[in-house]
Amino acid sequence: MSRADKSAVPAPSFRRLLRSPSLLLAFGFGSGCSRWAPGTVGTVAAMPFAIALLQLPLWAYAILVLLAAVAGVWICRQASDELQVHDHSGIVWDEFVGLWITLIAAPQHWFWLLLGFALFRFFDILKPWPISYFDRHVHGGLGIMIDDILAGFFAALCLQGLVYWVG
Repeated sequence: MSRADKSAVPAPSFRRLLRSPSLLLAFGFGSGCSRWAPGTVGTVAAMPFAIALLQLPLWAYAILVLLAAVAGVWICRQASDELQVHDHSGIVWDEFVGLWITLIAAPQHWFWLLLGFALFRFFDILKPWPISYFDRHVHGGLGIMIDDILAGFFAALCLQGLVYWVG
């Protein structure tokens, strides 16, 4: 079966998500099924998890995010294969991981969390070089994840720079 255009394939039903653990995770527990800006909705859905992760020691936060990123390559590939479309717009596990990377070591204050959210969405949507290069040239599960991982790193660098600069 050939891969369909990602805009032509509707999001799976919530019932289908519940029957497939990889789809449930890839679609951010249903947040990726949003008809409006599923990437942004998925990033919002990732925020409570990020706040919980921030309660952990830095080393534990980093290990869990690394595991989520590695697992995400498999999760996103499985979901892509099941839907027969590469990087369906509803696959938002990459947004979850990207936001968690952005907020690593972030101060636990609403201002920094919202700024981290905005910085991540900025880099994820605009995909400046080299993010755009990897987005176009890496395929499969890693291809789905890599642009958001890089967006998270760039957003984290900006956020930490601002934290350092402000104070």
